[in-house]
Amino acid sequence: MKYNLITSSIMAFFLMAGATATSNAAENDKKVQANDFIELFEKLGGKHPGYRKAHANGMCASGTFVPTPNKHFTGAALLSNGELPVSIRFSVGGSSPSSNERAPGARGMGMQIQLPDGALHTFTGNNFPVFAGKSPEVFYGFLSTLLPDENGNADPAKTMAFVEQNPSLQANIAWNKTAKTSASFANTEFFGLHTFYFEQPNEQQTKFRWNIEPSLGVKTLEKAEADSMPTEFLADTFAQQLKDETVSFTIMASLGEAQDSDIDPSQQWPSERPQVSLGTVTIKTSGGDACKNTNFDPNVMSAGFTPSADPVLKMRSPAYAISFGKRLSGQ
Repeated sequence: MKYNLITSSIMAFFLMAGATATSNAAENDKKVQANDFIELFEKLGGKHPGYRKAHANGMCASGTFVPTPNKHFTGAALLSNGELPVSIRFSVGGSSPSSNERAPGARGMGMQIQLPDGALHTFTGNNFPVFAGKSPEVFYGFLSTLLPDENGNADPAKTMAFVEQNPSLQANIAWNKTAKTSASFANTEFFGLHTFYFEQPNEQQTKFRWNIEPSLGVKTLEKAEADSMPTEFLADTFAQQLKDETVSFTIMASLGEAQDSDIDPSQQWPSERPQVSLGTVTIKTSGGDACKNTNFDPNVMSAGFTPSADPVLKMRSPAYAISFGKRLSGQ
């Protein structure tokens, strides 16, 4: 288990550290504060003032969203206003602005759709289908095991023992072990991980999780292929694809059933759950700094949509706000 392979994906959600949490027995019931997480990630990935604390290496894009109205989201403003503008940020896992694009691991996506009344609807996802732990406490405990000792040496046995004691980590760890390098952001599927609800006019709720499917298909690189690429190739590859063909993504909603967890992002719902399209995002431009100061908070949604009680999801808003303020102030 390599440090950079594992942390490249799990650091994608470090921002959940923004609220106070009480850890489990493995952490000796220590209360964890937001600054504890910030310090932890700086120890793991280094300090990079003025950049996002995770997924620091990224690129902006813009486009349009064309909705696909359906009976499960009747009356949703998001799906009732025709074509809407979209701001997007694609990114590579890790806290360094020069994260290795040839390495396997996390790729992220933040997307904000603007409605005519100024309301925003945010989708934020990653290329891994399950989160590292059922709660922020498990996540923090796991990351803590990756810290090196006073001699600069990590203890893999300590990490593996924690993983064995916390089964909710195991699906994400398994994904990391087999992850390959994304050939392009345009060839990457992104998963929202969390559960959301939509309140329909008849007071029935639609329980769903979303994923975003690339029209150009999912493509990855074998190690030899990745090693032959330039150190930074993702932005140029994406720009060339925009010139040569249409780059688009379909936002899909998986419809949950009563037995499907709405509070545990480490659990993947059964693949046979029905899916419906929410709409298609077509990319028009890439590059520039338009998304640099955008706060892609997944709890910012348009009318009718609400977040679940997932503790990981709930912690992200205050954490994003804290991190956003630090980034703008050059910290």
